[in-house]
Amino acid sequence: MSNEYRLKAIKEIASENAGANLPAAPANIDFYGEDVFNAEAMRAYLPKDICKKLFATIDDGAPLDPSIAGEVAHAMKKWAIDRGATHFTHWFQPLTGSTAEKHDSFLEPEDGKAILAFSGKNLIVGEPDASSFPSGGLRSTFEARGYTAWDPTSPAFIKRHGNGATLCIPTAFCSYTGEALDKKTPLLRSIQALQKSADRLMGLFGVAQQKVTVTLGAEQEYFLIDKRFYLQRPDLYQAGRTLFGAAPAKHQQMEDHYFGSIPARIINFMNDVEKELWKLGIPAKTRHNEVAPAQFEPQHADYGSAPPGR
Repeated sequence: MSNEYRLKAIKEIASENAGANLPAAPANIDFYGEDVFNAEAMRAYLPKDICKKLFATIDDGAPLDPSIAGEVAHAMKKWAIDRGATHFTHWFQPLTGSTAEKHDSFLEPEDGKAILAFSGKNLIVGEPDASSFPSGGLRSTFEARGYTAWDPTSPAFIKRHGNGATLCIPTAFCSYTGEALDKKTPLLRSIQALQKSADRLMGLFGVAQQKVTVTLGAEQEYFLIDKRFYLQRPDLYQAGRTLFGAAPAKHQQMEDHYFGSIPARIINFMNDVEKELWKLGIPAKTRHNEVAPAQFEPQHADYGSAPPGR
């Protein structure tokens, strides 16, 4: 990093104002989960009998009744359109360390005009090209075929961008022969294995079988770097990590990192992130500094009380 640009960035950052404190006003979290097709939205958009069958799959682990797919797809489309979405995607986690999505619009031409449509088949299964995803040598590129399958235990949600919104449908991603090509499929299989073992154990004690719920209190530590510094570090934006540099001027001499006061710019960033997480029904609960300089951490409530699969 050029020292000239570094000093210029420091000067600009030092002259910035984090903004005035907001005036006192009642806190409002009525927007929590507003972009999630959750139980409340299902009850509002689905007939009672369809809703009951879907809840049996989500809450009790009953096999999904294929006959309800059309009704669920129509309700999900209506809810998404009411919230500004024009496209949908099967959203999954391939073995790349990131997420993947291919957007399709609800638009369907009909007699020279256009309608908004979304079928049960669109909801349940997709066939994206899997040639660009790691396979661990499971198949040759010319044989690449991946299938996405709707996971009803993970609620659909709206992903917003600058001038629109997309309905994201959480899915599993696997090959034609059933090999897992993502991170969700092994998770779902492990939950099934745990359920099977728990059923056997409860049977030995004469206890009625119940659905096993997996809980996880997620922590996501991160480093926050000003964009002006970031763009002067090819190692960060090319490799996503530090490849060269020097030790920080200040380590833990005062041991004041962890519970130290959170800087104003950082707390503003945290507030913005938490609001977006809450809209998606993700219960961001705790925030604090971490041990290293410029390191921070949010913590979420356990996934036993949060939308699964996030």
